[in-house]
Amino acid sequence: MRVLIVDDSRSMRRILGKMMSGLGYTEIDEAEHGAEALEKLSVAVPEVALVDWNMPVMGGLEFISEMRQHRDYDRVKVMVVTSETSPRIVYEALKAGADEYAMKPLDPAVISDKLQILGVG
Repeated sequence: MRVLIVDDSRSMRRILGKMMSGLGYTEIDEAEHGAEALEKLSVAVPEVALVDWNMPVMGGLEFISEMRQHRDYDRVKVMVVTSETSPRIVYEALKAGADEYAMKPLDPAVISDKLQILGVG
């Protein structure tokens, strides 16, 4: 299964990559920001995208909104993975088309449970 990790932190991308690999994801792609992630989507569509909220160039909200405008990506499950805890941010993410939300620091069991809820775990 394929996952796209979108986060401006290289170390967070590595942590999430190892976590997803441990959960059985064999194809892991990474992007530093939303604009790069859109380019990656045009090459290979993942089953799930783990998306940070605050990123340079194109943040999580803009990326999700743009991605959800394309029917080719309707089946991609989007989980926002961020340290933002504001209920307003959660609401905005879900309104834009995110399917799930996880707070940093991340726990592999929590990510696994949320992926199961999304039907991709």
